[in-house]
Amino acid sequence: MASTVVVGSKEKLVFAVNGERVELSGVDPSTTLLEFLRLQTPYKGAKLACGEGGCGACVVLISKYDRQRKQVEDFAVSSCLTLLYSLDGCSITTTEGLGNCKDGFHSIHERFAGFHASQCGYCTPGMCMSLFSSLVNADKSSRPDPAPGFSKLTVSEAESAIAGNLCRCTGYRPIVDVCKSFAQDVDMEDLGLNSFWRKGEGADVKKLPMYIPNEICTFPDFLRCYSSGPPLVNTSTFENKISRKDQWFTPSSMVELTNIMESMTEKMELVAGNTSSGVFKRMRYFHHYIDLTHIPELLRIRRDDYGIEFGATVTISKVIDTLLGEEMVLGSERGLVFRKIANHLNKVASKYVRNTASLGGNLIMAQRKQFPSDIATVLLGVGSCIKLQTSTGQLTLSLEEFLEMPPCSCNMILVSVHIPICTQEKSINNGIIHRRNAKEPKLIFETYRAAPRPHGNAIAYLNAAFLVEVSNDKLSGDVVPERLRLVFGAYGTKHAVRATKVEEFLAGRILTPPALLEAIQLLQKIVVPEAGTPFPAYRSSLAASFLFAFLHPLVKGLEGPKWNIGSNRCCDGTNTDAPFCDFGTKCSNYSRSNNSQPELSMNLDNGRTSSTKSPYEHIERVNVMSGRQVMDIHNDCYAIGEPTKKVGAELQASGEAVYVDDIPSPKDCLYGAFVYSTKPLAHVTKIELSSSSASQGFVTLVSVKDIPKGGQNVGSQTLFGSEPLFADDITEFVGQPLGLVIAETQKNACIAAENASVYYDTANLEPPILTIEDAVLRSSFFHAPPFFVPQQIGCFSRGMSEADHTIHSAEVNIGSQYYFYMETQTALAIPDEDNCVVVYSSTQVPETCQVVVAKCLGIPEHNVRVISRRVGGGFGGKAFRSIPVATACALAAHRLRRPVRMYLDRKTDMTTVMGRHPMKVKYSVGFKEDGAITALHADILIDAGVSADVSPVIPLAVVEAMKKYNWQSLSFDFKICKTNSLSKSAMRGPGDVQGSFIAETVIEHVASELRMETHHVRKENLHTFASLKMFYGNSCGATPDYTLPVVLDKLIESSCFYSRAESVRQFNSCNRWRKRGLSILPITYGVMLRPTPGKVSILNDGSVVVEVGGIELGQGLWTKVKQMTAFALGNLLNDISKELLDRIRVIQADTLSLVQGGYTAGSTTSDSSCEAVRLACNVLVERLTPIMVKLQEGVEIVSWDALILQAHRQMVNLSASTYWVPHPASLKYLNYGAAASEVEVDLLTGSTTILRTDITYDCGLSLNPAVDLGQIEGAFVQGIGFFMMEKHVTDSDGLVLSNGTWTYKIPTVDTVPRQFNVEILSSGHHKNRVLSSKASGEPPLLLAASVHCAAREAIKAARSDMRTYSNSETPSVFFRMDTPATMDYIKELCGLDNVERYLQSVIANS
Repeated sequence: MASTVVVGSKEKLVFAVNGERVELSGVDPSTTLLEFLRLQTPYKGAKLACGEGGCGACVVLISKYDRQRKQVEDFAVSSCLTLLYSLDGCSITTTEGLGNCKDGFHSIHERFAGFHASQCGYCTPGMCMSLFSSLVNADKSSRPDPAPGFSKLTVSEAESAIAGNLCRCTGYRPIVDVCKSFAQDVDMEDLGLNSFWRKGEGADVKKLPMYIPNEICTFPDFLRCYSSGPPLVNTSTFENKISRKDQWFTPSSMVELTNIMESMTEKMELVAGNTSSGVFKRMRYFHHYIDLTHIPELLRIRRDDYGIEFGATVTISKVIDTLLGEEMVLGSERGLVFRKIANHLNKVASKYVRNTASLGGNLIMAQRKQFPSDIATVLLGVGSCIKLQTSTGQLTLSLEEFLEMPPCSCNMILVSVHIPICTQEKSINNGIIHRRNAKEPKLIFETYRAAPRPHGNAIAYLNAAFLVEVSNDKLSGDVVPERLRLVFGAYGTKHAVRATKVEEFLAGRILTPPALLEAIQLLQKIVVPEAGTPFPAYRSSLAASFLFAFLHPLVKGLEGPKWNIGSNRCCDGTNTDAPFCDFGTKCSNYSRSNNSQPELSMNLDNGRTSSTKSPYEHIERVNVMSGRQVMDIHNDCYAIGEPTKKVGAELQASGEAVYVDDIPSPKDCLYGAFVYSTKPLAHVTKIELSSSSASQGFVTLVSVKDIPKGGQNVGSQTLFGSEPLFADDITEFVGQPLGLVIAETQKNACIAAENASVYYDTANLEPPILTIEDAVLRSSFFHAPPFFVPQQIGCFSRGMSEADHTIHSAEVNIGSQYYFYMETQTALAIPDEDNCVVVYSSTQVPETCQVVVAKCLGIPEHNVRVISRRVGGGFGGKAFRSIPVATACALAAHRLRRPVRMYLDRKTDMTTVMGRHPMKVKYSVGFKEDGAITALHADILIDAGVSADVSPVIPLAVVEAMKKYNWQSLSFDFKICKTNSLSKSAMRGPGDVQGSFIAETVIEHVASELRMETHHVRKENLHTFASLKMFYGNSCGATPDYTLPVVLDKLIESSCFYSRAESVRQFNSCNRWRKRGLSILPITYGVMLRPTPGKVSILNDGSVVVEVGGIELGQGLWTKVKQMTAFALGNLLNDISKELLDRIRVIQADTLSLVQGGYTAGSTTSDSSCEAVRLACNVLVERLTPIMVKLQEGVEIVSWDALILQAHRQMVNLSASTYWVPHPASLKYLNYGAAASEVEVDLLTGSTTILRTDITYDCGLSLNPAVDLGQIEGAFVQGIGFFMMEKHVTDSDGLVLSNGTWTYKIPTVDTVPRQFNVEILSSGHHKNRVLSSKASGEPPLLLAASVHCAAREAIKAARSDMRTYSNSETPSVFFRMDTPATMDYIKELCGLDNVERYLQSVIANS
């Protein structure tokens, strides 16, 4: 639709993309930069993964020329939020602009590949650009020039560069290594496994791809001459111009802005950074956009004696930089408050969002839309003021008055924000600065927040800012607060508020434990979340914790360091140099790892304390993530066993790797979006699209009625049945597709689908089954076929009778987990001749997809061609859950005879696709006095959802994982519950992860009952080979194959487990408010090989092309297959394997080229594909051997090219296909591993820091240790998400509420182990394995339970402390601990009222 850019006489945009000039006109002003890049340029590196600015996959670099300072500003942005029209005169650099396969890759690309830091690769381009932005800005600094090959970044800054970027595959450790490799202060020996040097060869920057600062020109010269920004606009023309549709206004003064707004008759959108669209999704059109970023009054930063005034459109990043710069001018004392504010703002959103998000926009969201803002809380804490432009003029209000007034109307403009200087010479009262005498009271200022992540894109459960003036009582010398500002926000209130009653209570009162307790009790009556707020008790508890943390050092009679007020200094309760301090320290010294921690002291007469760190604030990123990788590299079968870099990793980093959504849209392509049900069980009477849809490119709605004659309403199919593509009259669950909106663009399709009205009728229908309990009451179950029913072991009743102790009907609940693949579900269907269709699908099961599409369309399978090149993350979610998307596109394309593609937005993906099976478990167990278990019975209820999918096999997987311990007798009763909710499907380690967790829960419970070390109980119940054989049968192989005892012994030694356990005990005895836990546990994981096809073809020039049934998901399948091909063909000629490795290409899966592809799942597809390829190569070797022998008669050395040329001349068939079927004796085998994790829990917030994890995992003889290492680390971190972070939330009808990056939190670089050590055990030859290799994709995920168990140990220590000072309701020794153990849940287990109980005990004992 045509549009006008109203910038005086200019009607076009001019900018640059990767140095190339772009001129545009007639663009929809709602177009984002990401839309433009992906739809109108060849650059596909920036990916759409969330559309919220919450993942970093779309990060690019923006460069602007500052004419006043005559310099270029470079900053990373989230291109999914950045509006294209805001970039007039700017330069955009994408990852393709750094380098490519034709002209040469950038050192960032090469290092990502060489450090094995890219798996599925979907997040990698965004990672590269986040890092590049940090490098560019660091190299502009005045720091001394580093040595060649390095940048001016520090190691800590390097890790921070990717703090807001999400990765679901790698576990982050290798990505951090890439970033650190550019840092000037890096210890090269600290860098992990890479392809540039081997261990012991000497780490040297010269071996790395050379980094050359300023190599990339980010701002071309032609833009320096371009007159960006609006000239004066003739306001008399506004009324005429506004009559047009779709306009972008760029006023250059407040007068012009006022005139434009007064002339508006339609809805308008005021924009600065447009980042609010990531919070409040806009599924509707605005015709008029007003850009506020060219108005000087809104951009001004003005300093005076009383503070700094920031224009409302100044970005948060500039606010941070200005405050830190001002602190340097004022000094560390006078600028303390500015530094505190800046540090807090650094935890708001991610850097690439802060770079465009405006200060005023954040406050307007807080005031108008009740956004839980950290900024509003912090600025209210220091008494900031604002200027507001209204229709009658400008108002100056305190921030408190501004927040409390009715929501601002659309014609009110926030002009500026004034942040005052707060020092001992100046105090603030109601926003007014008061000069004070230097002998008068001193200031203390602190901010707090508790959020699911310590940095970036996480709304706080509660935030707070406290400012207090304190003095010493003249008689007693005790500390007395005189004036206070106690501000709390984000806890389920309309806006941040001051706790004025608490302020009044504390003012002038000597701080004693009774006074502090009374203040907290008063606060609990004030900080009351509104009805419907999640975790209300937790949020109220946080308020008490933060106030306690702030006032604790001032209170007479409490243990810990004190603040001496007899000094002309501001008190700073934070310091990042001592991350292990706890002001609740119960002894003055604590030794950790031979590093003595200094005594806690806060005497300000001696200057600012350098050894004190508040334990109530997350540790700043000073302990950079590190790790150690230990492995044996065997090269008896070159190229097998080599840690070669992943195939295509450079292409992934440079954005050139093609995923389904990167395929250029064919001519006349249409786009689809699902309309899905919001009712769990109802008749669908009508679907009505909004009247505006027709004018916005809407084409039609495809539904069940459009399935052709002879076709079936089928959208997915498994061994246990099928499920419909669309609801037919009755919808059975929330999220069920009702139809597919077809439109001319993806945006229009999504908007039309979102705004569709669906009418329901529940007459004559029974109530839906929405819970497991409902399913049990109504006997709604799926039943597993007999051959999938697990067999019980031993006699449970006899085992119980032999026990010394018993536990009956204990319970534990296991939550669900969403896949969160970075690439959402996507497909492209193209109709072909003769009633055929070609489907490009991001799928793990192309063959099944082909079958389902053919059934739906009523055509033969040979008419359906499914192609899958690579998948941007799968984890099981791209198996059967990918098929409905492909089938819907195929149906629409078949009906309309036009190409149709679809890419689910993240909300739709999370609403319509479910992951892991939630379970409710009851168990009874008998055990001896020494901890030996004699019997275990478990009643397990599984929520399968509305269709069977793979649920009937889950009980078998659960039991297989539970059998890792010798229970002596094991019985169970499973009920697979059918509910009116989303179907659960296979997700990485399906059933096994739950079964392993159940086993550990039982072990933990037994240990608690016996008051015994958990590790002792685990050891007591480990299998002997005889008991292993009884539990697992032939899967356990021969005696030497049982390597778990060896794995555990090696891990105990390498992790220094026993000495660290003693250190943890010592730490816990010395610290009241922080506790540590250490846990070590084993896994036994059974896998099964499946039949797999393979095809190898040698072309005329000697290059080799390979096809396999397995799909490249990021797990390195192509890499291992390529290595196997080089090894197997290398048997023809000596030393040819290395040369061949570079001449082999593995190509995409194509269901009409290679049939019987099967599934890519279960951790064994890489090995199976390798074996299929090896057999195909053997056929070729057999055919080529006679020719080689003949050639060798005439020459001493035969080259590969000569051999292949001669084979062609002799018309030898140089293509071989095989279908490998595993021998029954080697069909199943067991994998072994163990992990030890140490965590630290903050008892006031419930936050958990994973200090260290050590893993030892048996990979047999690894086909590629680098690939297997990546799988181990990535699986473990995904497991951390399941056990500790990822809470899947639905409403009472089953509608998913955790439907985006704002509400669903996967691990980030801030939440993974700070020290991450992995040893890959080479356990020798296993005759029934593929070249003695073992699986690595899924088993290590189960090891993440060690983090959960370590957290339990820390909570045990906390509850033990609480028993020493609790008078009533003493916490029991054993406690139930479900998954996920999120920080609110951990805080509840530690005691929501632990502060009050502690103070009560102090008072009682005083």
